[in-house]
Amino acid sequence: MSDSPAPPGAAARRPLVPGSSPGTVPGVSVLMPVRNEERHLADSVRQVLSQDYPGEMELVLAVGPSRDRTQEIAERIAAADSRVTVVPNPSGRIPSAMNAAIKASRHSVVARVDGHCLLPPGYLRTAVRALEETGADNVGGIMAAEGVTPFQQAVAWAMTSPAGVGASQFHTGGQPGPADTVYLGVYRRAAIERVGGYDEAFLVAEDWEMNHRIRQAGGLIWFLPDLRVTYRPRASTGALARQYFHYGRWRRVVARQHAGTINRRYLAPPAAVLAIAAGTLAGLAGLAGLAAGVTGSWPAVATAGFAVPLVYLAGILAVTGMAARGRPARVTIRLPLVLAAMHVCWGTGFLTSPASLLTSPAGPGDGRRSGRPVRS
Repeated sequence: MSDSPAPPGAAARRPLVPGSSPGTVPGVSVLMPVRNEERHLADSVRQVLSQDYPGEMELVLAVGPSRDRTQEIAERIAAADSRVTVVPNPSGRIPSAMNAAIKASRHSVVARVDGHCLLPPGYLRTAVRALEETGADNVGGIMAAEGVTPFQQAVAWAMTSPAGVGASQFHTGGQPGPADTVYLGVYRRAAIERVGGYDEAFLVAEDWEMNHRIRQAGGLIWFLPDLRVTYRPRASTGALARQYFHYGRWRRVVARQHAGTINRRYLAPPAAVLAIAAGTLAGLAGLAGLAAGVTGSWPAVATAGFAVPLVYLAGILAVTGMAARGRPARVTIRLPLVLAAMHVCWGTGFLTSPASLLTSPAGPGDGRRSGRPVRS
């Protein structure tokens, strides 16, 4: 692990196993919510089970209703390795999967891993050492997006660039230190239990929301860039658009639930969508006025509204031009579409997020709120 600045009061060197002596290696429960992961599940599991972790380790697969062979593959893996357990997740939602997996697990350290991610060698060893050294309640790192197809490679570039996702550390990197949230996460079980687990109402942003409650309870979330986890991006424009639309609408839910958690980075996409929509509508009204022979200056002034979407398009093309160096043309030509889909869909989701998405009085971990499963 690279040298990390110690957090204030790193006196917090709390034992990961209550009552244990310093140096005791805690057991780790790796929890993986999976649904429709036939393509990536075997590889993701292989990367977990090949970790060189010196303590006990188990893997709990929480399997939701799938349209492919995910259930069959999970059961076959569990039958071949006693470290693997399969538990059902009838709702298909990630937070309910995590709560079910936590309940079925037994170790003092809990690591979340997704079925479409690949842990690097030494991930668990590095993360647990960071928990011990910093006293943090959760340690995590970077979503290192890597594509296979040209479209995925374009998405991967956008997901790791400030031009695509803003200055988010777990996307673009940064220095080790306290953070609002991190990618995936390796937690102290006690911290999760202290806040009541995952709130099952959150179909997206469930990690961010629980990390916020951990911080409110006095806990520390620690970002460690050494923890780079390979992530496979969406493979089509439609899938990417749906993903970012849901990201935007659920980030608005978090903002409603937890006042003061929104910042300018989150407001940039909705502001851009509003500006583009207003400019386009003004331009169309101006053209209609000119076509109808309306006198006066307002039709010409209104038509100038088209400058807003044109400026946005110019910005996207300029970013694409800078990203083109050393990148295949088949990837570069997809970047404008990818960036626009991410920005516009996130912003539209944020603006159209209905208050009814979160209306039940249910609390974290009770699983009583309903909603359609969404893969985050």
